[in-house]
Amino acid sequence: MTKPKNAYWIVVIAALGYFVDIYDLILFNVVKETSLAAIGITGELYKTYEITLFNWQMFGMLIGGLLWGILGDKKGRVSVLFGSIIMYSLANIANGMVSNINQYVVCRFIAGIGLAGELGAGITLVSETMHKDKRGIGTMIIVSFGALGAVFAAIVGKYLTWNSAYFLGGGLGLALLALRAGAFESGMYSQIKTDKSISKGNFFMLFQTKARAFLYLKSIAIGVPIWFMIGVLINLSPRFITVEGIDTKTMLGAAVMFTYIGLSVGDVFSGLLSQLLKSRKKVIYIYLFLSLGLIIYYLNTPTQNFTQFRISCLLLGIGTGYWALFVQVASENFGTNIRSTVTNTVPNFVRFSVVPISLSFKYLSQHMTVQSAAFIVGGICLAIALISLYLMKETFSKDLNYHEEDVVD
Repeated sequence: MTKPKNAYWIVVIAALGYFVDIYDLILFNVVKETSLAAIGITGELYKTYEITLFNWQMFGMLIGGLLWGILGDKKGRVSVLFGSIIMYSLANIANGMVSNINQYVVCRFIAGIGLAGELGAGITLVSETMHKDKRGIGTMIIVSFGALGAVFAAIVGKYLTWNSAYFLGGGLGLALLALRAGAFESGMYSQIKTDKSISKGNFFMLFQTKARAFLYLKSIAIGVPIWFMIGVLINLSPRFITVEGIDTKTMLGAAVMFTYIGLSVGDVFSGLLSQLLKSRKKVIYIYLFLSLGLIIYYLNTPTQNFTQFRISCLLLGIGTGYWALFVQVASENFGTNIRSTVTNTVPNFVRFSVVPISLSFKYLSQHMTVQSAAFIVGGICLAIALISLYLMKETFSKDLNYHEEDVVD
């Protein structure tokens, strides 16, 4: 078992890294209007390229989840901690110097690849280094502190130029490399690293048996409602809520800030409640039903004052506060030889789910009110998540020192 002092150090550097990760991830939404205007993209062109850039960033995260996950199982968890932060830090510094849309697209794609590795590597290391009864606390600290990076992005985007905001993100990432010099490899992984008889980082191993494939898909499904709420209800909040005298840019800035404050608070409570109940499943059930109630309230209160709107976003953020538990469950469900692959790909597949979710919402909203369309899409996401959770086993205190067998036909 890793010494407690060393395990706590892993939590600290992973939490700081995820803070910068979320800052860079959210920063694009904060400065996209001013940064695109600076390179001549306005009006209808802005509406087109806003979506294009977001999709390229999410596509990069999808690719990055696979890349860093497999690398983490083949070369080690620490290699991902270093490689991912170098990539997205340099990409964001370059993003501050773009002069045309093609350069912007390339920077968001490369940044997306880099951003995909931070959370999975940190949680994998924590899961394998902390005591099995305490690892949920480590994950809670990483995610709840990291979520505040979005709040920092909203503040920075308000007071700094868009170039300076990107430079700051890149600079913070590079500064963290010095702290990571003391990072050490997981003991569980070190035990199997040189064993050539154990297949490591084989993504297709997840689909070699029906049971393993369904477990992987269920691990993804329980997190999808989080990105329905963030990707549709928050990112498109002006379509659902009318706040008299407040422009769209101010609404979105407040929505992002208060949602992520709520997410941070929600992750603290879900982590502590999980430790108290000694269960991951029970707490996720509570949060899924809480999310349902909050969605109903949000969609049935189309007119709000600005204070009420910010409170609504804060509550929705709290409802998404099982993000840490959901990623923890994914990490705890698979063996050491593919744990990094799973822990990196699952949250990034959930993030990418915002693409089909938003497309479904867009299609339905052409045939009914936006509130009805959102309720249908959100209801389907929640139903699938609840069924998937019901079919999963409890993972609290599960021994993780094992590996998955490679099934050969």
